[in-house]
Amino acid sequence: MGAVVYLTETGERLAEASNTREHGHDPTGHAELTAVRAAAAVLGDWRLNACTVVVTLEPCTMCAGMLINARAGRVVYGADDPKAGACRSLYRITTDPRLNHRCEVVAGLEADACGLVLREFFQRRREATRAAQRASRDA
Repeated sequence: MGAVVYLTETGERLAEASNTREHGHDPTGHAELTAVRAAAAVLGDWRLNACTVVVTLEPCTMCAGMLINARAGRVVYGADDPKAGACRSLYRITTDPRLNHRCEVVAGLEADACGLVLREFFQRRREATRAAQRASRDA
């Protein structure tokens, strides 16, 4: 999964990142979290009101909460995540009126293409896991 943060008005890209959970052994290594940290460092401010965060997959509860805390102006994502999505699929954290900030949410942008990228990624990962298991068993 990937994320990009850009200034909404000018389109200037501030940061981009990909998921690092697996190779970094970090449960917080989500693309949007890493990209938002980098964008805040570039801006010299933790408030990202003037920014759009674009991600492949609908943010999870951790990332949706972080986007609220970062005061992100807009969140754009491709594929819905019915198992963990926190913008509209399972929860609606980014637009919950009980919170002190809400993000504009644009859902489903290039949803089919994003879904295909994610399915292919996980298919390759499953195949690699099976190959490693076979190699371990045959050793």
